[in-house]
Amino acid sequence: MNHVENKEVKEMISKVFSNIADGIETGQFGKNIKIGITTLGSEHGTSNIVKGAEQASKNSTGYNVVLIGPKVDTQLEVIEAMTEDEMHTKMEELLKEKYIDACVTMHYNFPIGVSTVGRVVTPGKGREMFIATTTGTSAITRVEAMVKNAIHGIIAAKAIGISSPTVGILNVDGARQVERVLKELDTNGYKINFAEGMRADGGSIMRGNDLLAGTPDIMLQDTLTGNILMKMFSAFTTGGDYEASGYGYGPGIGEGYDDTILILSRASGIPVVTGAIRYAVDLVRGDIQKVVKEEFEAVNKADLKSILASLNKDTKKPPKDENEVDSPPKEIVTGSLAGIDIMDLEEAVKELWRKGIYAESGMGCTGPIVMVSEAKIEESIKILKGLEYLPKDYSHC
Repeated sequence: MNHVENKEVKEMISKVFSNIADGIETGQFGKNIKIGITTLGSEHGTSNIVKGAEQASKNSTGYNVVLIGPKVDTQLEVIEAMTEDEMHTKMEELLKEKYIDACVTMHYNFPIGVSTVGRVVTPGKGREMFIATTTGTSAITRVEAMVKNAIHGIIAAKAIGISSPTVGILNVDGARQVERVLKELDTNGYKINFAEGMRADGGSIMRGNDLLAGTPDIMLQDTLTGNILMKMFSAFTTGGDYEASGYGYGPGIGEGYDDTILILSRASGIPVVTGAIRYAVDLVRGDIQKVVKEEFEAVNKADLKSILASLNKDTKKPPKDENEVDSPPKEIVTGSLAGIDIMDLEEAVKELWRKGIYAESGMGCTGPIVMVSEAKIEESIKILKGLEYLPKDYSHC
């Protein structure tokens, strides 16, 4: 055996032992995880996404990265798609077929009830911290949404191996009410490990100091605040136009939602692309979908739904018989209409149903959206303008 052959054999043996070690660590012998990533839409160009994916693939064990987008010069597998809509359609097909286990993407609309849990490295102490949540919306009302954000954050943390994550509540509007609900759930049997603030007065309500230091494993707040925090943590060294730190905006999590789709910003740079892919791998290895089911079963046993119903009973409008309407046959809804107030979102959807147009509510990058078929966008705009859900000068981009 010559020197070259001997070197190749040694490398092969090394890889085999590495894969065995990885299998022992993850309990996934014989399973090669596949993480998809869509490549169009970055403000820094397609090459930014490809380089991040290639970086994530270097020295990787137990997983491969699949690019979804235009053909590029790379050693990675490429599944071709030429537009963002085509990429997302292909991504959803690959997830449904189990060809990929999770996917990282940009500018993706989740249904109401699903929100993403970001993961950052805090500047004060260099600790990792989850931001719950960062895009999407867990519920229409603020306090209910923040309570569910806490559950989503716990799910993400447990899925990557933190068995009893600490939870801190950022001092924003509604924080005290959220704290009361979470403590009631804790008393009812859904155990929550509350963090203690680093200031002298302590408590589970967190201050700015706790953000910088990464006091809790999970920092809880409303989604819009979380989105701002992600941008601050990710781009504070670059002036804001290039996110250079962290793991991205995280997986969309919600009760009954069974896809593992992680979000990047269009400003996310190569290091964050790499981090997001590795975050996805951690979640798949931790079987996040199993964790979702287990945590929601546990929190529902602690009477979550009754507590939230009681919380919202004074703010909800009484039901009206005339508002009851059946949904038309389901269609693929890739068209989106922004500009509708979140409090009117569900009624706007029902008005389109009354006109025979299938629609869904969702949350886009800039706020609430109504999702309809591309072929019915103009008709939907006309209806919603007439009912004053959209302004008269509304223009669809």
